[in-house]
Amino acid sequence: MKHGNRIVITGASSGIGAATAIAFARQGCRLVLGARGREGLEDIAAQCRAAGGQAQIGIVDVTDAAAVARFAAGAREALGGIDLWFSDVGIGVVGKYLDVPIADHHRVIEANLVSHMNDAHAVLPIFQQQGHGIWVNMISLGGFITSPYAAAYAASKFGLRGFSAALRGELRDWPDIHVCDVYPTFVDTPAIYHAGNYTGARLTFPPGALTPEKVADAVVKLARRPRDTTVLGAPESALRLGELANPVAASLMNRFMDHWSRKAAPARPTTGTMYAPPEGPSGIRSGQRRGHQGSNTVLVLGAALAAAALGVRLARGEG
Repeated sequence: MKHGNRIVITGASSGIGAATAIAFARQGCRLVLGARGREGLEDIAAQCRAAGGQAQIGIVDVTDAAAVARFAAGAREALGGIDLWFSDVGIGVVGKYLDVPIADHHRVIEANLVSHMNDAHAVLPIFQQQGHGIWVNMISLGGFITSPYAAAYAASKFGLRGFSAALRGELRDWPDIHVCDVYPTFVDTPAIYHAGNYTGARLTFPPGALTPEKVADAVVKLARRPRDTTVLGAPESALRLGELANPVAASLMNRFMDHWSRKAAPARPTTGTMYAPPEGPSGIRSGQRRGHQGSNTVLVLGAALAAAALGVRLARGEG
């Protein structure tokens, strides 16, 4: 590691956060893991210790700024400092904007955007006192490509991208403090079972979803060589083109989601784990068969890339 091996991860009890904790543990790192659910944290902490690392847990609701500040202070005391903080908390609710209760939209913004702001507000003063540190901000493809049927999620991810950019501007005089954004495409995690769902259809992953371990490896690399932007699962240039073609991408995605919600297996409305942690450990992956074929996918990367391709054609005067 560039500066050390003292790692803090919020959202560490399942999925990408859990996989990243174990990946750091294999490097012999010392970790403090935070999340709402004790059972999930204890499960991942035990796996970290088995992998060769040291791990402590802290129960924390990252939407509570005061609780995050206490968690950060405790982590600093336990580790003797913090070299890298990975903000990985994220939830979603799927459904047309007006079909989803406004309270659920608020909850997504609190969990995905405000919680990361709380994390940064708690850890950046520690980094400044140390003179170094790496804050890793988990965003997603949704920070570039608009997602109909996930309006609050899109708002939170676009917001996270702007937040990171603003922080980098403010920290320009601190060359050893880094803000690193990570933008994966679809990742096979238990988050698919944790999401709120008002589509009337059962949620599944599209073919070719990334493994959590692939994202975890990218985060571990940032501890050695920080960089502003890491894109996983698609060329960064394609995302930029998709961003330029966003109106077309949004229209295509909306049409696809309308079709999908009519054809997929039915499901009752649920708030998922937006308001309470899951019962028991969730693990790292969803357990769905990878490479699943069929029409019942949550989102389709192909729609975004098709929009990007259309943008290229229009730029070339081919449209």
